[in-house]
Amino acid sequence: MPDGDTTMTVREYAGEIRELGSRWLDGVLSDPAVASAGGNAVCSPAGLWLALAAVACGAEGETADELADLLGVAGPEAAPAVSAAAAELGATDALAVATGLWSATPLRDAFRASLPGIGFGPLAGRAAIDAWVADATGGLITQLPVDVAPTVRLLLANVLALKARWGTPFDPDFTRPRDFTPASGTPAPVPMMHRTLAAADAWTIGAHLGPVHVVELACAGERPALIRFALGPEGAPPAPVMSAAWAPRRAGTPLEYDEVALALPRFALRTTLDVAAHLPALGVHAALDAHAADFAALADEPLCIEDVVQESLVKVDEEGVEAAAVTSVTMVRMSFSPTRKRILDLAFDRPFACAVMDASGTVPLFAAYQAAVPGA
Repeated sequence: MPDGDTTMTVREYAGEIRELGSRWLDGVLSDPAVASAGGNAVCSPAGLWLALAAVACGAEGETADELADLLGVAGPEAAPAVSAAAAELGATDALAVATGLWSATPLRDAFRASLPGIGFGPLAGRAAIDAWVADATGGLITQLPVDVAPTVRLLLANVLALKARWGTPFDPDFTRPRDFTPASGTPAPVPMMHRTLAAADAWTIGAHLGPVHVVELACAGERPALIRFALGPEGAPPAPVMSAAWAPRRAGTPLEYDEVALALPRFALRTTLDVAAHLPALGVHAALDAHAADFAALADEPLCIEDVVQESLVKVDEEGVEAAAVTSVTMVRMSFSPTRKRILDLAFDRPFACAVMDASGTVPLFAAYQAAVPGA
């Protein structure tokens, strides 16, 4: 891509984030935390991309290759990508973007210098990091979603937090009970918000089981967050419906209606995901391998990824949207042991044979077998 083409850069990484989200969905939807919540799921593809891409800045060799296949970038080239994506996201009104890194091991100077937007600090205690998380999310998430064991040598946390009001709020007087039919099939009444909107704010995305209707609502501000809701046909699996919600608007088909009468429930969802368990299915193996990980450009000591955990929440009501995600990456010292020479102790201390071969090594010129004690 041409140097300085900021628009193209942002578009490229937006595509990579969507692609990561689509590839990750199978892991998200099959996660035990989602199953235990009856299929409810919240995740942050952007938060996961930013966290992994920041770590990928220090990756080399096969580790970098695998992360580049997943993220679209790794190694030294990842640093400007992380900075550009974070800056572009941070320009959205009411959205806070922050990344912190706490380390108990010396970091490479070049790694520090390549990520000026990251706050660095010593890994000296959980309380200070939890306070950072609470402050960065505006209190929506009050602590790290991952344990920090004594063996952890490096912790990176990325935060996305949104507290935004609707550009056109829902009138609470129009909120009234209406049945909601869950995946289990048993309807139950829930508070349902109502309003009308222009047909231009809705479209359909084709799916193999039928079209998915997508509605976009703008939050307040000059550069507002745009909140989309996607509704698939009855019986549609969740993955294509979620993908339709973040598909480019240009991929949609306009509605043949004049306006949309929208009924939307108030809801609040929270999910904590063990992302590390999903990474092998996404092609990332070396970074997790205590013998093969290569983050030589990140720190002086050999490190591998131990855990990647993401906690996300979304809350929607008549006034607006609150959403937050904390993605934590913990790294530990590799179980590094020098390669041992494999030595065979071979003592001809019992009867043995001997062959004298020609120069080609194919013709036995002489053959012998030593049965008795030599020299006896």
